[in-house]
Order: sequence, then structure tokens, then C-alpha cells
Amino acid sequence: MTARRSRSVTRGSAALLIVGLVAACLAPSASPVPSGPASPSGPASPSTSASPSTLPSGSQAPTASPSDVPATSPTRGTSGLPDFPFIWVIVLENQDYGRVVGASDMPFLNELIDGSGLAERYSSVARPSQPNYFAMFSGSTHGVHDNDDHDIDAPTLVDQIEASGRTWREYAENRPPNCFDGAVADGGRDGPGVYRRKHAPAISFDAIRNDPARCANLVDFTAFRPGDADFSLIIPNQCHAAHDCKPPEADKWLASFVPTIVESDAFKAGGLLAVTFDEDAGNDPSGGHIATVLASPQVLSGYRSDVPYDHYSLLRTIDEAWSLGCLAEACTARTMTDFFDGA
Repeated sequence: MTARRSRSVTRGSAALLIVGLVAACLAPSASPVPSGPASPSGPASPSTSASPSTLPSGSQAPTASPSDVPATSPTRGTSGLPDFPFIWVIVLENQDYGRVVGASDMPFLNELIDGSGLAERYSSVARPSQPNYFAMFSGSTHGVHDNDDHDIDAPTLVDQIEASGRTWREYAENRPPNCFDGAVADGGRDGPGVYRRKHAPAISFDAIRNDPARCANLVDFTAFRPGDADFSLIIPNQCHAAHDCKPPEADKWLASFVPTIVESDAFKAGGLLAVTFDEDAGNDPSGGHIATVLASPQVLSGYRSDVPYDHYSLLRTIDEAWSLGCLAEACTARTMTDFFDGA
């Protein structure tokens, strides 16, 4: 549906050690057993060998764990994807794939890549920023080709999530409280920094903005706990997303925030963290080639996929993992199943 202009996102395979049993009164113990872009179809091809999870850790941010985190790994549905207990999607801004992957000034992101899975041929779908967020959130750009405020009457991922009995939140750094629908804000409980509506898609959808109970799910970062919602969309401020500041500032932010997720019981129970960018730094209408990382105990460390994916693929993967159906353009997108083939 077309938008109307407003008037005001590693699987650790543990080695199995078989210890020889020693029978009473027998001989000495036995020795232990040694221990963007086109969309051609085709399987993924890892460019490096996969190994057990080696996700980066840190102590800058506190961890929080829900009391009902599952104790076992998620089961698989007919899609071949794990039924992730929790999903987090972090969206950064405007960086080319080649600017961040292998960059010496982004050590944390590259450590995360090394311990996770990397989509080597992932593309955004539009210009400028805002329609890419709409695509990830609702399966369509809704005819939007700008960063202006828009009010949209269309179904979204969170409608599907609620219908399935799951919970969701959109965390946007420096967002004011009380269903703020302005274009820009700064400061607040998160400290210095700038929030922009164009990077936080939920407020643009009528069924969320006009419902106070649903709008209460639009919060700032002070509310973040890794297992408080089944699905979390995480939007850093203009500096931490590498929009207004250089990429190393985004890497520092990732180093302070991501450990909150990957060290949590919610993640260790089989959760999925996706880190992506809205678009690259170029000007082509497609949005360009960007880096997207999938981290999970269900993903082999060091996995590389050469399958073409885009923002619709990420949305479709979430939909398929949770058996939610599909939305608009995402209905014909590939699922990112190859990341979990070894799970």
C-alpha cells in the first residue's frame, strides 16, 4: 500500500569426549579416544571452514536473563530453520560492505563476524534510508523515496508476532517517551545523542501509532533487557549507527552493547542476533552492497554465505522461523536457511 505523507535484523558445536570406562579389578585404563544484486538460485558456499562459536565478549554492559529462558536448543520447523526463542536485529547506517568487513578500525564487528556467519552478497533494497527500514519491518517500501514523515496503513512483522502470541519491542536510542512521533529528538534518558524517526519504522504505521498499548513498545535504550521481548528491533542513535560519526564510533558502541545480548541466557538458549546496515554509502537506486552478520548458537563460527540476500530475505527468515506467514515483497524472498544447515 502506498504511504501517505504525514501532516505534522554461532552455533557452538562441542567436541564429544568419550572416556573409556574402567572395570573394577581389570588392567590399567584404556587410552581415551582421540579426541545486492542478482538472485540466482543455488546453495551457499562457505569461503572459510566453520568452527565452534567464538563470539566476542565484554563487560561494559550488564546482562539480563528472563526466568523462562528455554533450557534446550530450539526445535526446527518445516522451513528447516530453528524456532528461535528470541531474535534481536540491530540496524546501522550507510556503510559499504568493503568499508567494514576486514576493517582494522572496526575490530569488534570483525571479531563478531569471525565468530558468526556473514552474508557476503547481501544488499539493501532502496534509497534513501527510510524505505529500507519499511522493507525490513513490513515487506514493502510503500512507494516511499524520501526520509519525510509518513503515516502508513499496512500490516507489519509485529502484527504477525502478536498474532502468534509472541512479544516485541522497538528500542531506539534517545527516543522520547509517550509515543513520540516527531521527526527528531536529542538527549533524554540515554544521554547525549540524536534520534530520528526515519530510522525507527514502527511509529510510521497507523495500527501502532494510534494504539497506546502497542505504542508503549516503542522505548529508548534504558528499557533494554535481552530477554524481555521475543523480538527486538534495535536502532542506535545517529552517531552510534555510523550515520553522523565515523565507523569506529559505531564499533565502540557495538562493543559496549552486543555483549549484553550474546552473554545472556536468552541468546545462549538458541537466540538469533542479526547486525545489518540500512544501505551503503553510494547513490545507486538499489541501495547497494552491505554487510549482514547472523550470530547464534545455531550458526557455525566463520560461516560465509555467497547466496544473494537482501532486507526482504531477513524478514522472510524471521517469518519462516516462527511460522508467521509472509508480507508483501518478502513472500518471494529467499530464506537464509544455509546459515543453519550445520545446526
